[in-house]
Amino acid sequence: MQPSGVTLQDILAARRRIAPYVLRTPTIASASLEARLGVPVALKVEALQHTGSFKLRGATNRMLHLSEEDRARGVVACSTGNHGRAVAEAARRLGVRAKVALSELVPENKLAAIRALGAETIIVGKSQDEAFEEAYRLVREEGMTLIDTFDHPQVIAGQGTAGLELLEDAPEIDTLLVPLSGGGLMAGMAVAAKAANPKLRVIGLSMECGAAMIESIRAGKPVQVREEASLADSLGGGIGLDNRWSYPLVRDLGDDFVLLSEEEIAAGMRHLYREERLVAEGGAAVGVAALLCGKVEPRNGGTVATIVSGCNVDMNAFTQVVSQAD
Repeated sequence: MQPSGVTLQDILAARRRIAPYVLRTPTIASASLEARLGVPVALKVEALQHTGSFKLRGATNRMLHLSEEDRARGVVACSTGNHGRAVAEAARRLGVRAKVALSELVPENKLAAIRALGAETIIVGKSQDEAFEEAYRLVREEGMTLIDTFDHPQVIAGQGTAGLELLEDAPEIDTLLVPLSGGGLMAGMAVAAKAANPKLRVIGLSMECGAAMIESIRAGKPVQVREEASLADSLGGGIGLDNRWSYPLVRDLGDDFVLLSEEEIAAGMRHLYREERLVAEGGAAVGVAALLCGKVEPRNGGTVATIVSGCNVDMNAFTQVVSQAD
Protein backbone atom coordinates (compact mmCIF):
# COMPACT_ATOMS: atom_id res chain seq x y z
CA MET A 1 0.00 0.00 0.00
CA GLN A 2 1.32 3.42 -0.95
CA PRO A 3 2.11 5.74 1.97
CA SER A 4 0.16 8.98 2.23
CA GLY A 5 1.87 12.21 1.31
CA VAL A 6 2.78 12.38 -2.38
CA THR A 7 0.65 10.82 -5.11
CA LEU A 8 0.95 10.13 -8.82
CA GLN A 9 -1.51 12.98 -9.36
CA ASP A 10 0.89 15.35 -7.57
CA ILE A 11 3.70 14.27 -9.89
CA LEU A 12 1.55 14.66 -13.01
CA ALA A 13 0.58 18.17 -11.89
CA ALA A 14 4.23 19.00 -11.22
CA ARG A 15 5.19 17.92 -14.74
CA ARG A 16 2.67 20.31 -16.27
CA ARG A 17 3.81 23.11 -13.97
CA ILE A 18 7.56 22.85 -14.52
CA ALA A 19 7.52 21.95 -18.22
CA PRO A 20 8.54 25.46 -19.41
CA TYR A 21 11.57 25.46 -17.08
CA VAL A 22 13.16 22.01 -17.33
CA LEU A 23 14.38 19.65 -20.04
CA ARG A 24 12.77 16.32 -20.80
CA THR A 25 16.05 14.46 -20.63
CA PRO A 26 16.75 11.37 -22.74
CA THR A 27 16.69 7.73 -21.74
CA ILE A 28 19.39 5.79 -23.56
CA ALA A 29 20.07 2.07 -23.90
CA SER A 30 23.48 1.00 -22.63
CA ALA A 31 24.87 -1.53 -25.09
CA SER A 32 28.01 -1.94 -22.99
CA LEU A 33 26.12 -2.87 -19.83
CA GLU A 34 23.71 -5.12 -21.71
CA ALA A 35 26.67 -7.00 -23.18
CA ARG A 36 28.14 -7.45 -19.72
CA LEU A 37 24.95 -8.34 -17.84
CA GLY A 38 22.91 -10.07 -20.51
CA VAL A 39 19.83 -7.89 -19.94
CA PRO A 40 18.74 -4.49 -21.28
CA VAL A 41 19.95 -1.52 -19.21
CA ALA A 42 18.41 1.95 -19.56
CA LEU A 43 20.12 5.15 -18.42
CA LYS A 44 18.00 8.23 -17.63
CA VAL A 45 20.50 11.03 -18.29
CA GLU A 46 19.62 13.86 -15.90
CA ALA A 47 23.25 14.94 -16.20
CA LEU A 48 22.03 16.78 -19.32
CA GLN A 49 19.45 18.78 -17.33
CA HIS A 50 19.77 22.55 -16.99
CA THR A 51 22.18 23.12 -14.04
CA GLY A 52 23.56 19.61 -14.60
CA SER A 53 21.32 17.63 -12.25
CA PHE A 54 17.76 16.49 -11.54
CA LYS A 55 17.48 18.94 -8.63
CA LEU A 56 16.05 21.66 -10.88
CA ARG A 57 12.79 19.72 -11.08
CA GLY A 58 11.96 19.79 -7.37
CA ALA A 59 13.29 23.29 -6.71
CA THR A 60 11.27 24.74 -9.58
CA ASN A 61 8.06 23.00 -8.57
CA ARG A 62 8.43 24.23 -4.99
CA MET A 63 9.16 27.82 -5.98
CA LEU A 64 6.28 27.99 -8.45
CA HIS A 65 3.95 27.36 -5.48
CA LEU A 66 5.18 30.45 -3.59
CA SER A 67 2.96 33.48 -3.12
CA GLU A 68 4.07 36.89 -4.38
CA GLU A 69 4.74 37.89 -0.75
CA ASP A 70 7.00 34.88 -0.24
CA ARG A 71 8.88 35.62 -3.44
CA ALA A 72 9.40 39.21 -2.35
CA ARG A 73 11.07 38.09 0.90
CA GLY A 74 13.40 35.76 -0.95
CA VAL A 75 14.34 32.12 -0.56
CA VAL A 76 17.09 30.21 1.19
CA ALA A 77 18.39 26.70 0.62
CA CYS A 78 20.83 24.33 2.27
CA SER A 79 22.78 22.19 -0.15
CA THR A 80 25.69 19.90 -0.90
CA GLY A 81 25.88 21.75 -4.22
CA ASN A 82 23.36 20.56 -6.80
CA HIS A 83 20.23 21.70 -4.95
CA GLY A 84 21.80 25.11 -4.37
CA ARG A 85 22.53 25.46 -8.04
CA ALA A 86 18.97 24.45 -8.90
CA VAL A 87 17.50 26.95 -6.44
CA ALA A 88 19.78 29.67 -7.80
CA GLU A 89 18.64 28.95 -11.37
CA ALA A 90 14.95 28.77 -10.47
CA ALA A 91 15.27 31.99 -8.48
CA ARG A 92 17.01 33.69 -11.39
CA ARG A 93 14.28 32.62 -13.81
CA LEU A 94 11.52 33.78 -11.45
CA GLY A 95 13.20 37.02 -10.30
CA VAL A 96 13.59 35.95 -6.66
CA ARG A 97 16.49 36.77 -4.29
CA ALA A 98 18.24 33.59 -3.11
CA LYS A 99 20.78 32.59 -0.47
CA VAL A 100 22.38 29.14 -0.22
CA ALA A 101 23.99 27.76 2.93
CA LEU A 102 26.66 25.09 2.40
CA SER A 103 29.21 23.24 4.51
CA GLU A 104 32.97 23.39 4.06
CA LEU A 105 32.85 19.95 2.37
CA VAL A 106 31.13 21.27 -0.75
CA PRO A 107 33.57 21.40 -3.70
CA GLU A 108 34.65 24.80 -5.01
CA ASN A 109 33.30 24.10 -8.51
CA LYS A 110 29.77 23.79 -7.10
CA LEU A 111 30.13 26.99 -5.08
CA ALA A 112 31.28 28.89 -8.17
CA ALA A 113 28.36 27.59 -10.21
CA ILE A 114 25.84 28.76 -7.59
CA ARG A 115 27.41 32.21 -7.43
CA ALA A 116 27.47 32.49 -11.22
CA LEU A 117 23.67 32.21 -11.22
CA GLY A 118 23.34 35.18 -8.87
CA ALA A 119 22.70 33.52 -5.51
CA GLU A 120 24.61 34.43 -2.36
CA THR A 121 26.55 31.55 -0.80
CA ILE A 122 27.11 31.20 2.95
CA ILE A 123 29.72 28.66 4.11
CA VAL A 124 28.95 27.27 7.57
CA GLY A 125 30.57 24.40 9.47
CA LYS A 126 31.71 20.94 8.45
CA SER A 127 28.35 19.27 7.90
CA GLN A 128 25.07 19.87 6.15
CA ASP A 129 23.32 19.85 9.53
CA GLU A 130 25.34 22.92 10.55
CA ALA A 131 24.53 24.62 7.27
CA PHE A 132 20.84 23.88 7.87
CA GLU A 133 21.01 25.80 11.14
CA GLU A 134 22.09 28.90 9.22
CA ALA A 135 19.25 28.42 6.75
CA TYR A 136 16.75 28.14 9.61
CA ARG A 137 18.16 31.34 11.13
CA LEU A 138 17.50 33.22 7.88
CA VAL A 139 13.94 31.90 7.88
CA ARG A 140 13.40 33.09 11.46
CA GLU A 141 15.18 36.43 11.29
CA GLU A 142 14.71 37.56 7.69
CA GLY A 143 11.42 35.89 6.80
CA MET A 144 12.91 33.99 3.88
CA THR A 145 11.25 30.80 2.63
CA LEU A 146 13.24 27.58 2.96
CA ILE A 147 13.35 25.61 -0.27
CA ASP A 148 13.82 22.16 1.20
CA THR A 149 16.46 19.95 -0.32
CA PHE A 150 14.29 16.83 -0.21
CA ASP A 151 11.79 16.76 2.67
CA HIS A 152 8.84 18.58 1.11
CA PRO A 153 5.97 17.13 -0.93
CA GLN A 154 6.32 19.71 -3.71
CA VAL A 155 10.04 18.97 -4.03
CA ILE A 156 9.42 15.21 -4.05
CA ALA A 157 6.67 15.58 -6.67
CA GLY A 158 9.03 17.60 -8.85
CA GLN A 159 11.75 14.97 -8.64
CA GLY A 160 9.19 12.30 -9.44
CA THR A 161 8.71 13.80 -12.91
CA ALA A 162 12.02 12.18 -13.91
CA GLY A 163 10.42 8.86 -13.06
CA LEU A 164 7.41 9.58 -15.26
CA GLU A 165 9.65 10.30 -18.21
CA LEU A 166 11.77 7.21 -17.65
CA LEU A 167 8.75 4.92 -17.42
CA GLU A 168 7.26 6.39 -20.58
CA ASP A 169 10.52 5.78 -22.44
CA ALA A 170 11.14 2.32 -20.99
CA PRO A 171 7.84 0.88 -19.67
CA GLU A 172 9.28 -2.62 -19.48
CA ILE A 173 11.59 -1.75 -16.55
CA ASP A 174 11.75 -4.46 -13.90
CA THR A 175 14.35 -2.93 -11.56
CA LEU A 176 15.01 0.75 -10.87
CA LEU A 177 18.27 1.87 -9.24
CA VAL A 178 18.19 5.33 -7.65
CA PRO A 179 20.97 7.37 -6.01
CA LEU A 180 19.94 7.94 -2.40
CA SER A 181 20.80 10.86 -0.15
CA GLY A 182 17.97 12.74 1.55
CA GLY A 183 15.50 10.66 -0.41
CA GLY A 184 13.62 13.24 -2.48
CA LEU A 185 14.60 11.64 -5.78
CA MET A 186 14.02 8.07 -4.65
CA ALA A 187 10.71 8.95 -3.00
CA GLY A 188 9.37 10.71 -6.09
CA MET A 189 10.59 8.09 -8.54
CA ALA A 190 9.30 5.28 -6.34
CA VAL A 191 5.82 6.79 -6.19
CA ALA A 192 5.78 7.03 -10.00
CA ALA A 193 7.27 3.55 -10.45
CA LYS A 194 4.97 1.74 -8.03
CA ALA A 195 1.93 3.47 -9.54
CA ALA A 196 2.93 2.11 -12.95
CA ASN A 197 3.88 -1.34 -11.68
CA PRO A 198 3.56 -2.29 -8.00
CA LYS A 199 5.93 -5.23 -8.56
CA LEU A 200 8.73 -3.05 -9.96
CA ARG A 201 11.79 -3.33 -7.70
CA VAL A 202 13.16 0.02 -6.45
CA ILE A 203 16.67 -0.02 -4.95
CA GLY A 204 18.37 2.90 -3.22
CA LEU A 205 22.14 3.30 -3.55
CA SER A 206 24.60 5.29 -1.49
CA MET A 207 28.24 5.41 -0.42
CA GLU A 208 29.61 3.44 2.51
CA CYS A 209 30.63 6.54 4.47
CA GLY A 210 27.82 8.75 5.77
CA ALA A 211 24.72 7.19 4.16
CA ALA A 212 22.20 8.96 6.39
CA MET A 213 18.98 7.62 4.87
CA ILE A 214 20.10 4.01 4.82
CA GLU A 215 21.40 4.23 8.40
CA SER A 216 18.10 5.80 9.44
CA ILE A 217 16.08 3.03 7.84
CA ARG A 218 18.24 0.45 9.61
CA ALA A 219 17.71 2.28 12.91
CA GLY A 220 13.96 2.56 12.40
CA LYS A 221 13.99 6.35 12.72
CA PRO A 222 15.91 9.35 11.34
CA VAL A 223 19.43 9.48 12.80
CA GLN A 224 22.50 11.64 12.39
CA VAL A 225 25.64 10.25 10.80
CA ARG A 226 29.20 11.48 10.60
CA GLU A 227 29.87 13.08 7.23
CA GLU A 228 33.05 12.21 5.37
CA ALA A 229 34.56 13.31 2.09
CA SER A 230 33.46 11.03 -0.77
CA LEU A 231 33.47 10.83 -4.54
CA ALA A 232 29.70 10.75 -4.08
CA ASP A 233 29.67 14.13 -2.31
CA SER A 234 26.21 14.92 -3.68
CA LEU A 235 24.85 12.02 -1.59
CA GLY A 236 26.22 13.44 1.65
CA GLY A 237 24.35 15.22 4.41
CA GLY A 238 21.70 14.29 6.96
CA ILE A 239 18.00 13.67 6.39
CA GLY A 240 16.78 15.74 9.33
CA LEU A 241 15.70 14.24 12.64
CA ASP A 242 12.17 15.57 12.09
CA ASN A 243 11.91 14.24 8.52
CA ARG A 244 8.22 13.96 7.63
CA TRP A 245 8.03 13.12 3.93
CA SER A 246 11.03 11.52 2.25
CA TYR A 247 11.98 9.10 5.03
CA PRO A 248 8.60 7.31 5.25
CA LEU A 249 8.25 7.16 1.47
CA VAL A 250 11.72 5.70 0.97
CA ARG A 251 11.26 3.31 3.89
CA ASP A 252 7.91 2.02 2.66
CA LEU A 253 8.50 1.99 -1.11
CA GLY A 254 12.17 0.96 -1.22
CA ASP A 255 12.70 -2.76 -1.85
CA ASP A 256 16.40 -2.84 -1.06
CA PHE A 257 19.35 -0.59 -0.18
CA VAL A 258 22.97 -0.97 -1.23
CA LEU A 259 26.19 0.68 -0.04
CA LEU A 260 29.15 1.17 -2.38
CA SER A 261 32.85 1.68 -1.73
CA GLU A 262 34.84 4.57 -3.14
CA GLU A 263 36.59 2.16 -5.52
CA GLU A 264 33.26 0.84 -6.79
CA ILE A 265 31.92 4.37 -7.32
CA ALA A 266 35.07 5.33 -9.22
CA ALA A 267 34.62 2.28 -11.46
CA GLY A 268 31.09 3.44 -12.24
CA MET A 269 32.34 6.89 -13.19
CA ARG A 270 35.00 5.39 -15.45
CA HIS A 271 32.52 3.11 -17.17
CA LEU A 272 30.09 5.93 -17.91
CA TYR A 273 32.89 8.05 -19.34
CA ARG A 274 34.70 5.39 -21.34
CA GLU A 275 31.75 3.37 -22.61
CA GLU A 276 28.87 5.87 -22.69
CA ARG A 277 30.85 9.11 -23.16
CA LEU A 278 29.06 10.62 -20.17
CA VAL A 279 30.58 12.85 -17.51
CA ALA A 280 28.97 11.81 -14.22
CA GLU A 281 29.70 12.84 -10.66
CA GLY A 282 30.21 10.06 -8.15
CA GLY A 283 26.68 10.20 -6.77
CA ALA A 284 25.30 9.84 -10.30
CA ALA A 285 27.37 6.74 -11.05
CA VAL A 286 26.21 4.56 -8.14
CA GLY A 287 23.61 2.68 -10.19
CA VAL A 288 26.14 1.66 -12.80
CA ALA A 289 28.66 0.94 -10.03
CA ALA A 290 26.26 -1.47 -8.32
CA LEU A 291 25.70 -3.37 -11.56
CA LEU A 292 29.41 -3.58 -12.37
CA CYS A 293 30.41 -4.94 -8.96
CA GLY A 294 27.51 -7.36 -8.73
CA LYS A 295 25.87 -5.86 -5.65
CA VAL A 296 22.66 -5.61 -7.69
CA GLU A 297 21.77 -8.45 -10.04
CA PRO A 298 19.03 -8.32 -12.68
CA ARG A 299 15.87 -10.16 -11.69
CA ASN A 300 14.52 -12.84 -14.03
CA GLY A 301 16.26 -11.27 -17.01
CA GLY A 302 14.21 -8.07 -16.72
CA THR A 303 15.22 -4.60 -17.85
CA VAL A 304 17.24 -2.56 -15.36
CA ALA A 305 17.22 1.24 -15.29
CA THR A 306 19.16 3.83 -13.36
CA ILE A 307 19.29 7.59 -13.34
CA VAL A 308 22.58 9.31 -14.11
CA SER A 309 21.56 12.11 -11.82
CA GLY A 310 24.21 14.80 -12.33
CA CYS A 311 27.46 15.89 -13.95
CA ASN A 312 28.61 18.62 -11.56
CA VAL A 313 31.98 17.13 -10.70
CA ASP A 314 35.27 18.93 -10.20
CA MET A 315 36.99 18.25 -13.50
CA ASN A 316 40.47 17.92 -12.00
CA ALA A 317 39.20 15.21 -9.65
CA PHE A 318 37.20 13.64 -12.46
CA THR A 319 40.24 13.45 -14.72
CA GLN A 320 42.20 11.69 -11.99
CA VAL A 321 39.43 9.12 -11.49
CA VAL A 322 38.85 8.29 -15.16
CA SER A 323 42.56 8.09 -15.95
CA GLN A 324 43.10 5.31 -13.41
CA ALA A 325 43.08 1.67 -14.43
CA ASP A 326 40.18 -0.51 -13.33
